[in-house]
Amino acid sequence: MRPTRVVIALGGNALQEAGSPATAEAQLEVVKKTVEYIAELSCSNYELAIVHGNGPQVGRIVLASEAAANVTPTMPFDVCGAMSQGYIGYHIQQALRFALKKRNRNVPVTSIVTQVVVDKDDPAFKHPTKPIGPFYTEEESKRIAAEKGYTMKEDAGRGWRRVVASPMPKQIVEFSCLKELWDTTIAVVAGGGGIPVIEKEDGSLEGVAAVIDKDLAAERLALDVDADYLMILTEVEKVSINFKKPDQKDLEHMTAVEAEKYMVEGQFAPGSMLPKVQAAVMFVKSHPGKKAIITSLYKAVEALEGKAGTLITLE
Repeated sequence: MRPTRVVIALGGNALQEAGSPATAEAQLEVVKKTVEYIAELSCSNYELAIVHGNGPQVGRIVLASEAAANVTPTMPFDVCGAMSQGYIGYHIQQALRFALKKRNRNVPVTSIVTQVVVDKDDPAFKHPTKPIGPFYTEEESKRIAAEKGYTMKEDAGRGWRRVVASPMPKQIVEFSCLKELWDTTIAVVAGGGGIPVIEKEDGSLEGVAAVIDKDLAAERLALDVDADYLMILTEVEKVSINFKKPDQKDLEHMTAVEAEKYMVEGQFAPGSMLPKVQAAVMFVKSHPGKKAIITSLYKAVEALEGKAGTLITLE
């Protein structure tokens, strides 16, 4: 009997703590704490792959490139996404390797710079929704929109952020590499949702300015590797309806039908909880017996034991 396969989607809080400086050094310290939970899962005989977000990081890389335009040429958005994959993956590799070593578990960790094919005609390109970069006040966001032509939107009550297109992932280009590594290695794949590329008529690939939602990329990956669980780790322990209202209800379990009903009701914020629930529903509907879990990083081990989080199943 094969070990249980889990694809983990790491949310922003797994990489950066609220109120901490937005530096590479601060991120590494947060990652060191994050990977302790992942190491525990590995020691419990789960086979793992990791997908991470990159919204704040890619936004800052873009800002830094623009700010230095008078010194060095600005980098295209897809290249900035690749850069974020590299440095976040490096931090996860370094920290997780040490966390496993402390537990006498000799499992290699590696990152795959990953391209993900999207449809050039995806309607998302006309309706940007994916938040990137830092938070701003409403006044700051209006000024930035006027100065740079960015689309700015309020993000789940936390402030205003730049939003970019978030097309649906169609194919993970480097999937064959992961297949070769799966049985022996913990791989960090499709970081930031993957570098979005379109396929041209001659078969070549071309990067586009967008950020694929990492939860939807993780769902695509989970299907491709025939994972048993899609685990989406975020800031809250459970999915809620009527979020931040007096009648808020935390959910221990949702069927796909219930989740779809809540989505139609607008219970989940776009660019925040909505893509997580969408990804979970897509995964469990793909094949009977598949399960998705949405929970906090700190409850990851307990959630796979059925003691925490929101479990999403077909029925």
